[in-house]
Amino acid sequence: MTEQAPRRGRDETREERADRKWGELIQEVRVAQTGVQILFGFLLTVVFQPKYAQLSSADQIIYIVTVVLGACATGALIGPVSLHRLVSGRRVKPEAVRLAGRLTFVGLLLLLATMTCSLLLILRVATHDGYVPWLVGAVVCWYLVCWYGLPIWARFRHSDPEDS
Repeated sequence: MTEQAPRRGRDETREERADRKWGELIQEVRVAQTGVQILFGFLLTVVFQPKYAQLSSADQIIYIVTVVLGACATGALIGPVSLHRLVSGRRVKPEAVRLAGRLTFVGLLLLLATMTCSLLLILRVATHDGYVPWLVGAVVCWYLVCWYGLPIWARFRHSDPEDS
């Protein structure tokens, strides 16, 4: 009599797995989309404020870079919705999920860059102090730990090599 290894994972077809992963991805994207859209909306109003003309040219360049990064982040994080709509019913969901996952990852990197530049600009205008780059660097390190460090640690610490 042979002893079977305990069963692990889910018993799902490729299409069922794609459906599940798509649902999970869309929930994740909703969180990021909301944040980037609110941030981008606020950024768009800055240029119409009287104080904008008083910003140094360096701060105006930081602002322009921030707005462009915000626009790119918004595009990448809304991209999975458009992708899904355009390929829906074409029997390419597993491939669409992979592509949407990559778009989401790029969108999160762009969101990180947008938030970094926003924080840099705000703190430069608010304090005019030399510690601003250090403070921004500390916050970026925090984002990196929360968004990438802990997930990567958990992935390697708690996942089975067979799950790859």
